[in-house]
Amino acid sequence: MILQIIAAMLAVASFSILFCVPKSQLLYSAIIGGIAWFSYLSFMGMGAGTVISSLAATFLLAVLARIFALHLKKPVTIYLMAGIFPLVPGSGIYYTSYYFIMNDMTSFVAKGMETFKIAGAIALGIIFGSAIPQKLLLITVRKK
Repeated sequence: MILQIIAAMLAVASFSILFCVPKSQLLYSAIIGGIAWFSYLSFMGMGAGTVISSLAATFLLAVLARIFALHLKKPVTIYLMAGIFPLVPGSGIYYTSYYFIMNDMTSFVAKGMETFKIAGAIALGIIFGSAIPQKLLLITVRKK
């Protein structure tokens, strides 16, 4: 599990470089991505399915991205778009396309529906995380 989290953090840092995240923010985006992957693995370990785990991890990611953005006075997208990288169902998209090309319609529909549910859960997690009032998040910011 530790190796997976480290790999997720390295992947997020690499994607952050491609996404032109400022160098001073690479570590923060990697930390957020690692925490999101840890929460995904934790929910999976507790028996939640991939959809619920993706929803919960994305919700946490969105909240953390907003908190980091407030503390560091940077845009939320720096942390949110880079940090979501490990949660995106890339293999699901690949296998959905593969089954379609191989004309295995049963597997195509099954994998496609699972991938669609995960993508919807990610979208809902971002929406729910963004729906938290700004005043609640401002509690975490120290006043000078």
